[in-house]
Amino acid sequence: NGPNLNRLGVREPSIYGMATLADIEAMLRDRLQERGYDLIFRQTNHEGELVEFVHAADGANGVVLNAGAYTHTSVALAD
Repeated sequence: NGPNLNRLGVREPSIYGMATLADIEAMLRDRLQERGYDLIFRQTNHEGELVEFVHAADGANGVVLNAGAYTHTSVALAD
């Protein structure tokens, strides 16, 4: 999870809702555990650290990435 997603539930709740990133993590963790999957959940506001998270997932069955604003600006993540 990319920049400012740690502000969910606080930043403009009329637009982004009241659910916090911790709420979303708990919901995903419960649903995935019911299906026998593990979840590694991370958040950073730093592009380079986000790239390192992706590299560390090499060999994982899958990666779900909400890169936030970096979807518009990051060549490193698009690559």
